[in-house]
Parts: sequence; C-alpha cells; structure tokens
Amino acid sequence: MAEATIVVQLVMLMLAAASVYSWSIVFHKRAVISRARADFVRFETEFWSGGDLAALYKSIEARGQSRGIESVFQSGFREFARLRQQGVEAADVLLEGARRGMKAQQIKEVEYLEKSLSTLATVGSTSPYVGLFGTVWGIMHAFVGLGSVQQATLATVAPGIAEALVATAIGLFAAIPAVVAYNRFADQIGRLEMRYDAFTEEFSTILQRHVTRGPQAAA
Repeated sequence: MAEATIVVQLVMLMLAAASVYSWSIVFHKRAVISRARADFVRFETEFWSGGDLAALYKSIEARGQSRGIESVFQSGFREFARLRQQGVEAADVLLEGARRGMKAQQIKEVEYLEKSLSTLATVGSTSPYVGLFGTVWGIMHAFVGLGSVQQATLATVAPGIAEALVATAIGLFAAIPAVVAYNRFADQIGRLEMRYDAFTEEFSTILQRHVTRGPQAAA
C-alpha cells in the first residue's frame, strides 16, 4: 500500500473505515434484534398465562421505558382505558382507538429496529464501485508512469497494478458482510413485524370480548 498513489490510499482508508463501521452496526443490530425477539417470547408467555391484563399493564407502567411488544400492548391498553374513562361505550370507537394506539407504537418500534439498516445497504451497494474506482485510478497511474521509463517491463507496472487491485478486494470485503447482514436483519425484522401484527389482532379480539361483557370487565 505504501507504493499506491494518494488517491488509491484514500480509497482504501475510506473502505476500511466503512467496513469497521458496518461491523459495529452488525454487532449492535444483532443484539437489539435478539433482545426484541427474546422479549416477545417472554411477554407472550406472560400475556397468555391467564393473568389480569390490567395488572400486567400496571407492572409495565411501573417499570417504565418499555420497548418492543410491551410498548405496543401498553399503548393499546392505555388508549382503551382512556376512552373508557371518558365515557365512550361504542365498541367500534374503543377498538379503533386501541388499534390506532398499537399501530402507531408498532411503527415506532419497527423504525427503531430498522435504524442504521440503510447504512448497511449503502456500504454493501457502493463499496465495490468505490474499490473499483481506486483500482482503475491505480492502473491508470501505473500505465501513465510507463512514459517516464525507457524500457517497459512487467516488473515495472506489476507493483502499481497489484496495489491498485487491493482496493477492489477491500471494497468486496466491506460490501459482502454488509449485504449479508442487511438481508438477514431485514428478514428478522419483517418476521417480528408480522408477529406484532398478529398480536394486535389477538389483543383486539380480547378487548372486543371485554366490551361485549360490559364496562366493568375492561378496567
């Protein structure tokens, strides 16, 4: 790399920095998604255990800073209880309010899970071309340098070309893990979003039963 031109060196440095940054995103995002999946399983077990949903809501409120499926449930239950306290008795209004609250919070949670995924996509899609630019520039510089020598041999141009090709290799090294991680995380987040949707429907059904039983059952 020491014999490469300043442009090629800058390209290599930029690609190396992009690779390090993308790997930091990968490790962080892996932890975030794993925690969200584990929290969903834990909450689902607690939710379907047959306990009092009002007590579950109060315990989540007491802990504060809820995330994931807990925050979706919390938003839906809070909106349902708020409308009930205001004297609303129409089932469609109560259910629509709860659904709207859950959907709004679900969007926030999915946005949180997807944060920085666009960076992985950018690194994965642009790094090969940036590396190719460095390679083309290095090869061009190597051939231009032939004009200053009396006898052109393979040994004369080989070092410069070899240094330039490293830029493409670094570009691929940065791009491939980013693309693989992006596809994997996007799939996992999509599956989580589907589970959030399923929970919203299931919880809405439960709330509908509460409305049918009477005002005293939902508190």
